Amino acid sequence: MSDAGVLENVAVAVSAGRIAAIGEARTLAGLHPDAQEVDCRGCVLTPGLVDSHTHAVFGRPRYNEHELRAAGVGYMEIAASGGGIHASVRDLRGRTEDELYRLSLPRVRRLAAFGTTTVEIKSGYGLSVDDELKSLRVIARLAAQLPMRIVPTWLGAHEVPLDYRERESGRDEYARLLTEEMLPAVNDSGLARFADIFCEPGVFSVDDSRAVLSAAKDAGLGIKLHADELENSGGAELAAELGAASADHLGAISEAGIKALAESGTVATLLPGTLLFLGRSKQAPARALIDAGAAVALATDFNPGSSPTVNFPLVLTLGVSQLRMSAAEVTIAATVNGAAALGLAAETGQIAPGFLADLALFEGEDFRELPYWYGDRRCRGSWARGETCHPHEPGLG
Repeated sequence: MSDAGVLENVAVAVSAGRIAAIGEARTLAGLHPDAQEVDCRGCVLTPGLVDSHTHAVFGRPRYNEHELRAAGVGYMEIAASGGGIHASVRDLRGRTEDELYRLSLPRVRRLAAFGTTTVEIKSGYGLSVDDELKSLRVIARLAAQLPMRIVPTWLGAHEVPLDYRERESGRDEYARLLTEEMLPAVNDSGLARFADIFCEPGVFSVDDSRAVLSAAKDAGLGIKLHADELENSGGAELAAELGAASADHLGAISEAGIKALAESGTVATLLPGTLLFLGRSKQAPARALIDAGAAVALATDFNPGSSPTVNFPLVLTLGVSQLRMSAAEVTIAATVNGAAALGLAAETGQIAPGFLADLALFEGEDFRELPYWYGDRRCRGSWARGETCHPHEPGLG
């Protein structure tokens, strides 16, 4: 992850949505005399950013909880009182599919404005068969409308609904509903590529997670985990055991979990914006993971409660300043390793012949400026499969 493979004074030729060649601009122009030219004016062209963990389909924001945490109320305490994910569930259940689509469309477009060309979007604010399917249909509509690549993930196991929590055997009943009713309905719909679960003490145990994810894997879905976010519970080890595409969060991962991920093909997806926004002083151990040999990705975790940001380059800033990663490491974590977390590493995340023409253009002379200008929107254009996601600004060609 220490070599970003930086090239200078080169051009990229795109044909039929894929990268056809990389080389000296005049040479490529001679080979493709009829091609439309985009003058990047010496700016930084990167692979399109791959945001491999978001919850971008939701209703109202939860800004009230931001103040509660500042007053010392904990994340799990807010959830136990009916806030947190439960608040978003109540809100989403009261909205129509069209409402959710209208709210979500501009949010996802803003992701593209910061250089993201591939985004994973999870359900998980429905927690019933009908409402989870409603969320997944919204994700499908976004994918059909936008040129960005959108990867849908079913997260029916995001929380145990309050009405189930109130019953003594409710947690077991909901786990059965997930595997016996919701998963078959989701699988029959063809609306999800991955299944995910929040493996955390007080939510779903390792045993619960193994049962749900094993069923999803048997049904043909890829699997991912919210693992060891606030407390260590062995979620990372489970992800490695099951061959999950990624284990995400990992703020409280153990040494055994680090070793398990390093010896597996599971990507460690870190979400530093979340722990920052929650006011946590301790971040995931990125250096230990990288030094052990794990593949590390970064993502925004864009959601209404714990990471309300669409600014992926800001997450790269946090990767350098909070996780002690290098500029090369955060760039790779936001591109090819993010693609690997979605099973797309052979298609996107690199500027190389044969790869899809997923590109992002940033103002600056050096790729290290991308995490340096923190909070600033430096993206001047983004393209997915050669199609414009975010307009290339007029002053640049």
